[in-house]
This record gives sequence, C-alpha cells and structure tokens, in this order.
Amino acid sequence: MSSSNSATKKLGLAGKLLAVSVVAGVLTAGLALPAVGSVGLGAKDAVSGFNSLPDDFTTPPLSQSSTVYDSAGNVIATVFDRDRTVVPSDQISPLMKQALVDIEDNRFYEHGAVDLKGVLRAIDKNAASGGVSQGASTLTQQYVKNVFVDEAGDDQKAVLAAQAQTIGRKVKEMKYAIKVEETLTKDQILTNYLNITFFGEQAYGIQAAARRYFSVDAKDLSLPQAALLAGLVQSPSGYDPIANLKAATDRRNTVLRKMAEYGSITQAEAQKAIATQVTLAVTRPQQGCITAQNGEGFFCDYVKKVVTTDPAFGATSAERQALWKKGGLQIRTTLDPRAQSALQDSVTSHVYASDKAATAMTVVQPGTGKILAMGQSRPYGLGADHTTINLNVTKSMGGGLGFPTGSTFKPIVAAAALENGIDPSQSYDSPYSMPWPRMTDCQGGVFKAGGEVHNDATSLKGPFTMGDAMAKSVNTYFASLEADAGLCNVSQMAGRLGIQQQAGGEKLQVVPSMALGSNDLTPLEMASVYAAFAAHGTYCAPSAITSVTTADGKQLNVPKGSCDDAMTARTADAITGMLKGVVQDGTGTQAGLTDRDSAGKTGTTNAGRQVWFVGYTPELAGATVVSDTDSPTSLDGQKIGGHRVDQAFGGTLAGPIWRDAMSGALDGTTPQSFSSGG
Repeated sequence: MSSSNSATKKLGLAGKLLAVSVVAGVLTAGLALPAVGSVGLGAKDAVSGFNSLPDDFTTPPLSQSSTVYDSAGNVIATVFDRDRTVVPSDQISPLMKQALVDIEDNRFYEHGAVDLKGVLRAIDKNAASGGVSQGASTLTQQYVKNVFVDEAGDDQKAVLAAQAQTIGRKVKEMKYAIKVEETLTKDQILTNYLNITFFGEQAYGIQAAARRYFSVDAKDLSLPQAALLAGLVQSPSGYDPIANLKAATDRRNTVLRKMAEYGSITQAEAQKAIATQVTLAVTRPQQGCITAQNGEGFFCDYVKKVVTTDPAFGATSAERQALWKKGGLQIRTTLDPRAQSALQDSVTSHVYASDKAATAMTVVQPGTGKILAMGQSRPYGLGADHTTINLNVTKSMGGGLGFPTGSTFKPIVAAAALENGIDPSQSYDSPYSMPWPRMTDCQGGVFKAGGEVHNDATSLKGPFTMGDAMAKSVNTYFASLEADAGLCNVSQMAGRLGIQQQAGGEKLQVVPSMALGSNDLTPLEMASVYAAFAAHGTYCAPSAITSVTTADGKQLNVPKGSCDDAMTARTADAITGMLKGVVQDGTGTQAGLTDRDSAGKTGTTNAGRQVWFVGYTPELAGATVVSDTDSPTSLDGQKIGGHRVDQAFGGTLAGPIWRDAMSGALDGTTPQSFSSGG
C-alpha cells in the first residue's frame, strides 16, 4: 500500500471516529466522550455546542395565504408571502404520506429522531469520500431543517446556514429532532413536514403543491400524483415536471418502485402507475392585489397598508410586517360591491387608461367613515397604462403627492366662518380682481400675501352673500371671508375634518391661497370632509376593515372608526344648503342628481391642471379628481375619454364622473332627503 493511500485511509478512519463520537455525544445527551487526541477534542466541542442550545423547540407559525373580502363576502384578492395552505392530517392522502416515507425515510416508524443504521452507513461513505456527501437525515431531522429554512425567510445568508453540510449543523439538527420526537407523534411530524416543505413552482406545503401541479386537493391525490410530489422533495427544481417532465417521470417511477419494494403497494400497482403518463393540470399562482377585479386592486393595496401601518395590528412596524408575512388572515372590509362597480364603470368610461390624464374617485359613508368604493381610470398593475400608485390616498398609504383641491376647499372656509359667528348673509363687494386682504397668522402676526386674487370671469363681480358666492365659486368673496374668519380658524377647521398635513407628508400651508385649494390633498380626504357635512357636522376618520380573523380563529382588534363633532349641526346644514345651490343653479349643475337630494362643489386649479367635483347625498359622499399625473399640464385641449376638452372645469369634466358613479351606487334604493340635524 502506498504512503498516500495509507494517509487517506487514516484520515478516513479519523473522520469516521469523529462522526461516531459526535453522534454518540448527541444520543447520550452530553456524556463524556473518549479522548482521542485532537479528534476527541473536536467531538467534545461539538457536544459542548449541543449542550448550549435551548432545550425547547418551538415550531414557528407557517406563513400562509390571507384573503381579503368585500362587505358582501366576495373575495377581493388572495395575498401571501408564501403560497401555502396548512391542512390537517385527515386532509392529506394516505398515499402521499406513504410515498414520502418510502422515498425519504423508509424506517421512519421504526427509529427515533436519529437513525443509527443510516448514520453508520453515511459515515462509511463520508469517510471514504473525505466530505459530507451523505446526510443520513431522518424525516424528523429534515423537518427540523425545513423549520429553520422557513424561519430564515428571504434572508439568503440564514437560508444557507440552515442548509450547510457541516457537523455543527447536523448536531444542532439532531438535538432539535430528539426534542420534536419527544413532543409530537409520528403522524404529527409527518403532517408538519408535508405542510412546511417546498415543492417548487412557488408551492409551499402539500396542499399548494397538489393545486399547483394537478389542480386537486391534497386529500384527493392519486398514487401516481402522490409519487411524483414525493419525488420533488429531494430537488424541487431538478425534478420540476413543468420544466423537466422526463426527469420528474423517472423520479416518480423510482418512488413507485421503492413503495413496491417496501410493501406499501403491490408490484402490479407499481407497474400500472409507472405505465401511467404524467398528466399535469397546472394552476398558476394567482395572488396579490394585482389579481383583484373590478378596479379593487387599489383598495386591496390600501387594506394592506392599513394592516402594516396601524398600531391596532401591532405596536411596532416589525410586528405588523410579521403579522402580514405570517398570513392566514381572513380580512373583511367595508367595500360595497355595487358602489365599486358603479364607480369603476364611471371612471373608466369617462377617462380611458391610455389618456394622458387620469381620474380617481373615492366614496365613503357619512356617519361611519366606511370606504365603500375606490378606484381610478388606470388599472392596478405594472403594464403599459397601468399603475400601482393609488391616487386616492396619501403617499404614506401607497399614493402619490395629492392634488391642489381648487375651490372644493371653500366649504371649509365657510364652515370656519359660520362657527366663528359670521352669518350666511354676510356680503362683500367681491370685484373681479382685488389685492389679497391682510390676514393674521397662527402666531398672531399680520400676514400680507401680496399680489391679486381674481375671479374666473371678468363678469363675475359682486356684491355677493355667502350662498351666492358658493354657487358661483367667487374667489374674491372667499378671500374676504377667509380674512374675517381668520387663517388659524380655517386651518383648525381643516384639522377637525381630518386634514392635518398635505398628501406627501409636508406641513399644511396656512396661507391666504389656502381658501382657493393650494394645498395638495386626496379624494379620500375630501370625500371624508364632505361626509361630515352630510352627517350634520360629525367627522368620521376613514375606515376600511371591519374584522380580521387569524388562521387559528382568533379575532384581532381592528382600527376603531373614530367620529367626532367637527362643527355644529347648524353649521353643517347651512353648508349643505349652500352646496345644494351649487348643483341646482351654480357651477355644478351637470353633476346634480335628478332623482334625489344632492349637494357638492366644483374645483378647477390654476391653468386647468386639475378639476374636481366633491359632493354627497344623505347616504354617500364622494370625491372625484381629473389630472394629468406625470408633470401636470393644462387639461385644456387634451383628448379625454375619446373627446377633446376645449376648456376643463370641475363641473363639466369631473362632475359627470361623480354623477354617474353615485347614481349607479344608489340605483334601486329609496331616495332620502337632507333633514336638519338639530
């Protein structure tokens, strides 16, 4: 024998002795090991590490899919971090369980956590090769490894550490496997294994795998199907039947032969199954808000943002993200399918997805704050003429930077004035153009804006009272009214109506031009403001979720809909009277509903870059904006919804969108009338 062969043999024997010593140490729970020089020391170190591991092994909750429902119980979307549906033992085909055992660990029901025969067999091969090519892991050990892999999530470094072919990891794996076998039955271990294992093609767990490859449930898997899935466990990508049918078929047949060899099926059954051609019925993963229909993707995305940002779902961001990632949630929402369909039909028929301009609209329920509908003219998604930016909400909730609101802010100024003792009969000269009045800022100093404020037409000049000025949207009147009401009182009224900052997170600009809608806000915010007028002065913060149930049936706390008096009922009802005049004989006549009471306000920003209509009935409040969303330019002259817009106004462009959406949402309901709130 050559000296090199002798050295190799000695190294192999040393490696074998080390491995045997480590296993012995594990199985005797840290008893003294024979001291054999450096080899014995290495084994002792491994066992020392073993003894320092925690005694308890807790299986982390498996990430599952969550489902978001509308108020009628219809599915909006299924969302998941991992496509997995955990199923109990009795919902898994016995053939699936047996196929897995026969191909991965045929002595599973005979040995404990560690299979000594398998270990010794692997030691011989590993010692001969000088590496760790043969693992000898039992199903219980594989389950432990899969737990750590799943726990690692998307942390690639942690995943590689959980899969590392090292003695240290094997010792750790054995330790936890022993603990698992002490606490779970064999069937529980096998069921957990089948629920956690990755089967390729984004399918985690046996239920997702059965649906992915064969479009059946795990309990209904046939013998050939079960054998194919059992074969995937060793190499989900290498034996992927979608990508490599021949390799998958060969592997399936190997599983079937093993099942026959161990007596789980007869040779005749095996041969019959082997002769069966692999027939796939693939169900591709359909998940995420992008799969929502009827324009509900934006609302779905908003719901996700609520779960991951609202403290009701966890004290810290990390806790809330973990809840969403864990999944298994049944999320029931406020979205009304009839209102949503009406809104979606309207926004997409008036403004096309391919138009340079886009429209967005939100509908809320007065008195509760429930979001009943939310959508926009461009579909939710990543393709051409699609977007995932929700124009209805603030940047922090998945939206953009909002839009100047134009004259739709004027009712807030009027509410502040009425609350501070100014009568609706207050009259101002209101010329076509005038210098901005001197105003007092929030620190008591004098704010002089400089420049001129003017009306939309030279013929629009006073004098006017508050109601007439609202109907005709007289800028100079509201500049004077704002000065008398006080800038701070106006900003405080806005705050009581939920407007604390601009949509992009910037501080609200408390300046004279605030009266003309210079701050960037969103349709959701403006719909909620006008809902307070409809509810006789009660402002309710927007709410989207009614209940959340976890996978184990626990009801989670959801954000409480907070409602507070923003103004007196007398003030709110006076505003409603003025806004009825807007749609009856003012700038919003094309938006008014003919079969029931309605009220609202138009808004057109500088150079016609944005147009708004915000309005309400006793039952619903909605806000619509149309804007060029890229680098806003004038809507004048643009082709929108198949028609060229000569001059864009809130009443003529945004108003009809609001009208058709609200009419559809209320179709078939008994009309209500605005009544005094007290």
